[in-house]
Amino acid sequence: MSRMHTKLTLPALVAVALCGAPLAQAAECPTRPTWPTTEDWPDSRAEVAAARPAQIQALEDYAFTLVGKDEERKGIRTDGVVLIHKGRLVYERYARGFDASKRHLSWSMSKSFTSALTGIAVKKGAVKLDESICTYVKASRKESCAITVRNLLEFASGLDWREDYENGGTYQTSSVLAMLYGEGRKDMVSFITAHELSDKPGTAWRYSSGDATLLAGVLDGALKPTEGRDWPFTLLLDVLGMKSATWERDGKGVVVGSSYLHATPRDLAKFGFFYLNDGCWAGQRVLPEGWVADSTQVSGPIQLKSYERGPGDVQGWQWWLNRRIPGVQDELPWPHVPDDAYAAEGHWGQSISVIPSKDLVVVRMGDDRDGSFSLDTLLKLSLAVVEDLP
Repeated sequence: MSRMHTKLTLPALVAVALCGAPLAQAAECPTRPTWPTTEDWPDSRAEVAAARPAQIQALEDYAFTLVGKDEERKGIRTDGVVLIHKGRLVYERYARGFDASKRHLSWSMSKSFTSALTGIAVKKGAVKLDESICTYVKASRKESCAITVRNLLEFASGLDWREDYENGGTYQTSSVLAMLYGEGRKDMVSFITAHELSDKPGTAWRYSSGDATLLAGVLDGALKPTEGRDWPFTLLLDVLGMKSATWERDGKGVVVGSSYLHATPRDLAKFGFFYLNDGCWAGQRVLPEGWVADSTQVSGPIQLKSYERGPGDVQGWQWWLNRRIPGVQDELPWPHVPDDAYAAEGHWGQSISVIPSKDLVVVRMGDDRDGSFSLDTLLKLSLAVVEDLP
């Protein structure tokens, strides 16, 4: 995939990406003594390793202990963990052939990036949340025009979508497998909007890679005419200095908004830090004010009706939340973690977790297949590493 790069400084790049002119300092943006550069993070690993050997050992005994032979795909199969505390790299370890320079497939963590890009498009005035998707794309079925941008953000399109993976679906029965590997690859927007509606848009929650990928198609239709085909990079990924990032596209050249972003764990941590700082970067506001707060509130449709929702499935705008669902669920998905935590999660154990009250970002990449990995346990052990650190 081709990418265009310039020699602009970071503040200038932010300004040009957003509105073509220098931005004034955003008073509402958090202040930080340091920010990660486009190259790397401030590094405090040595000091933390000396101060917290027992806590680090406990984390590693959980996250980096394989069970059985590698080809058996059993146990917790961690590829890398990065902890960012108070804007500093405080812990990092890799396994199974990975290192800090290697990109990892993020799978459905991509959805949270698509959500962020929606916020940027709203800030630019390129899309409106309550407008029909047909303002921006051509739908295969006319009834799909009842779907709004907001519906896609909330996994509430109403499309009769089957999110079955390798253990429960084939190209003939699984919408997502057909989209990613079968007939849908040629033109994902057309494939997704060819599905019938099972519910009125906005009235039911259904986890759907189709909704996220259709949302990327909507953004492409809205942004490509003025920003060019590389709008995900110029508007977000390059702004954050995510130089390792690549994003696969369908046959029409639209990024696969649900699944196919690749980046190094250190670069993925920048995205978590971006949300930890309310959608600001180096003092400049990139997301609309209030977007992060809105994105991390329990969405309305999930409180009305849901399909195949488990007790850990609490969502906002394509972020997983450690929240209760009023009138539906009293338990926290991650009971050993503060309830302000939220995460971008992906298939086989990928995650970027943000815990604002602890000023902590935890990135974990893996290849889990047997369901034994617990994000709650990983975050509990990560919190112990940074507890009371200056």
